[in-house]
Amino acid sequence: MPSHFYAPTKQDKFAFGVWCLQNRGRDPFGDQTRPELPALECIRGLAQRNCYGFEFHDNDVLPFGASASQRDQILKDVKKAMGDWDIKATMATTNLFYHPVFKDGAFSSTDPAVRAFATQKGMNAIDVGAQLGAQVFVFWGGREGVEVDASKDPVEATKWFREAINFLCEYVIASDYDIKFSIEPKPNEPRGDLYLPTVGSVLAFIATLDHPEMCGINPETAHIKMAGSVLENAPSLKSG
Repeated sequence: MPSHFYAPTKQDKFAFGVWCLQNRGRDPFGDQTRPELPALECIRGLAQRNCYGFEFHDNDVLPFGASASQRDQILKDVKKAMGDWDIKATMATTNLFYHPVFKDGAFSSTDPAVRAFATQKGMNAIDVGAQLGAQVFVFWGGREGVEVDASKDPVEATKWFREAINFLCEYVIASDYDIKFSIEPKPNEPRGDLYLPTVGSVLAFIATLDHPEMCGINPETAHIKMAGSVLENAPSLKSG
């Protein structure tokens, strides 16, 4: 089949994560193998390939701890680039897993100061998403869990997680943002026992929120494959 058959068009509404392009090829057993790509270069490359949109974490675009003036200038440049290159921001999220402060969790950390910081970081990232026109904001709980079950009370930790999402829902409403939340499950990485690891657990969690109508689920297929729960591995389901 000719290669042009796979080329995206704007009508496909194909969007791509900036963090994938910025990935430097590091893994647990080897150091980085590729140079760092600035966010604007990634966005330009996607636009040149006729992508409809890009997705981003706050820190894909803004350095962790950026000053207000840095933030304003970067967002001004990104918004200009979006107009010049005809590309949209389709999804935003916040990185609550990379910095060492989140080693014990973000919304589910046992340290109330870390939980407050994570919530504030979420608010700031929602502001950025709204400024760039993103209408979906994703939460991936990459550090929300434990390595040893006895180290944290899962009922209490889930309560903290719920409080954070409820608060951020109220923030979106008060700010009059056109944004919906989407929670992304992942079963077994990077924590040994990850909270809200499956589609079912996320759906059950959403039902307990103050504003369940504002929250959906992002069933990331590669995450599902990591758990070995794809349909191909379930012949009884296929034959049913």
